[in-house]
Amino acid sequence: MKYLARRLVHATLLLAAVSLFSFAILQLAPGDFFAPMGLNPQISSRTIAGLRSQYGLDRSFPVRYGHWLHDALKGNLGASFAYNSPVAPLLAVRARNTLLLTGTAMLLAWLIAIPLGMWSAVYRGKWGDRAGAVVTSGLLTVPDLVLFLVLLLVAVRTGWFPTGGMVSAVFGDLNVWNRVKDIAEHLFLPALGLAIATLPPLLRHVRSAMIEVLEAPFIRAARAHGITERRVLFRYALPVAANPLISLFGLSVATMLSTSLLVEVILSWPGIGPLLVDAILAKDVYVVIGTVMLSSVFLVLGSLFADLLLFAADPRMRVE
Repeated sequence: MKYLARRLVHATLLLAAVSLFSFAILQLAPGDFFAPMGLNPQISSRTIAGLRSQYGLDRSFPVRYGHWLHDALKGNLGASFAYNSPVAPLLAVRARNTLLLTGTAMLLAWLIAIPLGMWSAVYRGKWGDRAGAVVTSGLLTVPDLVLFLVLLLVAVRTGWFPTGGMVSAVFGDLNVWNRVKDIAEHLFLPALGLAIATLPPLLRHVRSAMIEVLEAPFIRAARAHGITERRVLFRYALPVAANPLISLFGLSVATMLSTSLLVEVILSWPGIGPLLVDAILAKDVYVVIGTVMLSSVFLVLGSLFADLLLFAADPRMRVE
């Protein structure tokens, strides 16, 4: 409980710092959502001033931040200027879609990285390991933007995959099984692109962790006692190599979230990425802050979950 309490205190301080920094950056940005209205001669300056006053944009930075923080602690993240609605319901739907995408991509990436990394560690120096190193090095040199644009081009040219959205236009007329199939078809390409973008570093870390463990004396002793190679790998080597991989899991959450914003925009997945881009362009302040805070919460929860897994897996941390 003490360990968990310390992590929660750190997470709270981090989220408070992110909110303050985000507010300060937006405060320094020139203009606001209502500035373009001044170019319309049919809208008076008094009307624009009234709108700014209604949404609190005419107040000082400490007052605005204090009001927002007070409301945020109650679950109210402010109102969207563009959508004329509370920010929290807008983020709830987009957050669900982003979690579906990142969760699927993370599961796919780890399911590929663990067996391939173990195989590469066992047969290190062989032609298969060298071929895998060439492929991962090549993927690391390809920018994520180029990778996602290539996937979009493949979808457009072949017609094998939907090129945008989360469901088809006839989604409401489908039965339950066909609805799941329709979502899976739209999800496949963004999840595949996100998994490919994050796979090379995961694969290299799994390989490195397994190589270090396989060279340990207790592994040689287990092999000398006639224990099968499969049992040595999965019963002895993989649990010992799990500690650095659990820490890597927390870092991969941040990578997934940052990369998912890009893939959502390019492949038109209705997550928080397109919402954030539209809000930034429109200077919809509270949507921007709400989106940044939601991404920070996802990151903190992912890191906290990895820390708890590490605490449960490593008895040395419990002793300390």
